[in-house]
Amino acid sequence: MREPLPGTQDLARRLGSHAAVSRVVATRPLSPSLTEVELEGAAQTLTGQPGNDVMLLVDQRGTRMVRRRYSVRSVDLDADRYRLWVTTGHEGVGSDWARGATAGDEVDVIGPRGKVLVNAHAAWHLFVGDVSGLGAFYRMTESLTAPRQVLVVVEIDHPDDALTLALPEGVAITGVFVERRERHRDDPEGLLRALAALVLPAGDGHAYVVGEFSVLHTIVDALHDRGLDDSAISPKSYWRAHRANADHGEPERDR
Repeated sequence: MREPLPGTQDLARRLGSHAAVSRVVATRPLSPSLTEVELEGAAQTLTGQPGNDVMLLVDQRGTRMVRRRYSVRSVDLDADRYRLWVTTGHEGVGSDWARGATAGDEVDVIGPRGKVLVNAHAAWHLFVGDVSGLGAFYRMTESLTAPRQVLVVVEIDHPDDALTLALPEGVAITGVFVERRERHRDDPEGLLRALAALVLPAGDGHAYVVGEFSVLHTIVDALHDRGLDDSAISPKSYWRAHRANADHGEPERDR
C-alpha cells in the first residue's frame, strides 16, 4: 500500500496519533441506518482500546481534506483487520463514502483517537445514545470481564436498527431500543423517557453518553439528577442536527 498523504502525516503528528493507509476489504449493510466497513492494514497501530475511534480521509477536493471519525467496532489482529459501523441512513460526505466504498479502495487513517474509554473499576456500565454509538458500545461491552452488569439505551430510526449482542456468561446486559418515530433528531424526549424508567443498579457505575450534541447535554443533566457526578459520566458528541461536522470530523461546539 502507498504511504499516507503528507497532510495526513502532519495532522497525525500534531494530534499525537499514528497515520497509515488501510484498504477496504468489504462493506455490507447491517440495517437501514448502519453499514459495516471492514478495513485491512495497521490494525494494531490504529485501533487503540475499546472506545477509541479512527479518523478517515473520506473526501479530497483540491487542497481541502474532509475527514470523518468512526468508532472501532471490532479488531482482528491476526488478520490485521478492523471493522467500523458507519451510519448511512442520511446524506453526508461520510455516509456517501461508506455506501460507495468497494474492496480494494485505499483510505488515509489517523488513530487511535478519542478519550472515552471503559472505566474498569465500575460495578456497572450504562451506555446511552443514538444508533451512531452502537459500534462503540458493543466493543466496550465485549471488553468487560465477569461479573459485570451492562445497560444499553439506544434511540433507533428503524426497528431493524435494533442489533443485539451475545455475551459470555457472567456479563448481564439489558438493552432498551427507543424508536424515534416522528421526533426530530435533536429531540431528547425518547431517551429521557427510557432513562427515567430504568432502574440503575447498586454500587458505583459509569455512564457513557454519545450522539447528537444537544441531546447529549440534556442526557448528562438527567444523569446528574439520578445521582451521577461528572467523574462517573463520559460524554462525547458525534454529530449535530442541522449542521455538517467540520472538515476534521468534529461537530461545532458552540451552544
